[in-house]
Amino acid sequence: MIQTTERKVCNIVRGVASPTLANVTLNGLERELIAHLSAKFGIAKAKKLKVNVVRYADDFVITGDSKEILENEVRPWVEAFLAVRGLQLSEVKTRITHIDEGFDFLGWNFRKYSGKLLIKPSKKNAQAFYRKVAETISGNKTVKQEVLVQLLNPMLRGWAQYHHPVSAKQTYSRMEHLIFRKLWRWSKRRHPQKSAVWVKQKYFHSVGARKWVFAVRTEREDGSWGLKELYQLSGTAIKWHTRIKGEFNPFDPKWEQYGETLRQGRMWEQMRYRKQWAALYLSQGGLCAHCGCALTDETGWNDHHLEYRMHGGTDALSNRALLHPHCHRQVHAGKLVVTKPVLS
Repeated sequence: MIQTTERKVCNIVRGVASPTLANVTLNGLERELIAHLSAKFGIAKAKKLKVNVVRYADDFVITGDSKEILENEVRPWVEAFLAVRGLQLSEVKTRITHIDEGFDFLGWNFRKYSGKLLIKPSKKNAQAFYRKVAETISGNKTVKQEVLVQLLNPMLRGWAQYHHPVSAKQTYSRMEHLIFRKLWRWSKRRHPQKSAVWVKQKYFHSVGARKWVFAVRTEREDGSWGLKELYQLSGTAIKWHTRIKGEFNPFDPKWEQYGETLRQGRMWEQMRYRKQWAALYLSQGGLCAHCGCALTDETGWNDHHLEYRMHGGTDALSNRALLHPHCHRQVHAGKLVVTKPVLS
């Protein structure tokens, strides 16, 4: 299969409301494109064309199994779709490319290497982030080290967390090296008469097996001393996103169980969610809300919404109960009503 992608950016007035306006204006793009192809080629053949749309505000990618289908069918249709709404494709940012050459989307680069798809932080995104960090360091030449660490840590942590679901380890390491060089120049500039050894001992420390950690000694509330260190980009764990079924619809009741399972897996990494799970477990006495048998590591458990979220149900503990996985399937298949156990 030859996979191609086409990126399009529409000329929409920028501003606070721009993403919302873009979503409203482009609503129906995916649905109507598939309907057009199905009407022209038939449903079965349209599926074989593997035309899919991924959209975020006014930025979107369309994939297909050949360059010809994108050039001759998809692009003309999209241009007509936009023209009705008073929009047009940006000639500068619109291109058709093979997946082996790759493309950038939402700060990531998508490309196949020897048949294997890898998603990495795009060079443009990394360069823009480094410029932001470098400007922060250069613009705070005289502040205390602790203040500089406080300024940089939210930036570093936020950028690293954004890219943690993709192949970002190499980019993290490269970025750390560039930032270290910038911080070394910042440190030496403050003490031009001091030796490199003196500067290193003042601004850089050893933390476990890590050397040259940009950190400052600070006093804790209990009176002891510790190190306030710069956020470690390379220490950010890479956690891949769970692949979601293409036909998943969060507003369709038949997908409610699937959505609950996805949410549970996504939220389990958060301490707040684990505390909620513990509260549910204790409130149920460790028993399944459907069959009344014990919930154990061997049986497993699912987090079930008593009133479906798509029907207005909330994520409040009062609207959730723990069930065995097989009980969860029975409840959804039979549309059974579950009530929270009342402990005596």
